[in-house]
Amino acid sequence: MAKLYFRYGAMNSGKSTALLQAAYNYEERGQHVLLAKPAIDTKGASQIESRLGMTREVDFLIGAEDDARALFQRERDRVRGEATAGLLPQEPADVACLLVDEAQFLTPEQVDDLFRIAVEDGIPVLAYGIRNDFLTHAFPGSARLLAIAHTLEELKTICRCGRKAVFNGRRVGDAFVFDGEQVAIDGAAVTYESLCGNCYLQESGGRLS
Repeated sequence: MAKLYFRYGAMNSGKSTALLQAAYNYEERGQHVLLAKPAIDTKGASQIESRLGMTREVDFLIGAEDDARALFQRERDRVRGEATAGLLPQEPADVACLLVDEAQFLTPEQVDDLFRIAVEDGIPVLAYGIRNDFLTHAFPGSARLLAIAHTLEELKTICRCGRKAVFNGRRVGDAFVFDGEQVAIDGAAVTYESLCGNCYLQESGGRLS
């Protein structure tokens, strides 16, 4: 049976890099993969961007109201059609894996769609994302993935002090902030730093939410 995997880690733990490497590994063996990410993640527009400089266009974006399984099936049908028409050189003529970046931004219902893709459609799904926001609250998509994914894998990174980082501190300019909307995409105005529990508490004045 195909499985739903949730590979999670704090910011800068190499999630997008790992996703792109997984896609490469499948394709090196002549298999087809589909890449997707939530449309709310405007960084990179319709591309997955690794902090190491690698980029790749996604096959589809998932809007807040979209049926993720229906979008997957549309793209799966496209791959099958192109393979049948001889437009794709590789065999077999089907999708081997779905890879989803920034999965924390999915709705719980869309995570359920990913589960059904794995269990009912027989296609492994590798979802990559972070567990918690800058206030240590679980993202709804991540909470659902932690609840129903067949396999959970942590991608580790370190804090500035050398300890294991588990939290995501939000910076506006040079200052950490602990108020604001849950979603603020990393960019020119807002940046994030991976922190261990000790450094997070120091920056927040002991606040955890």
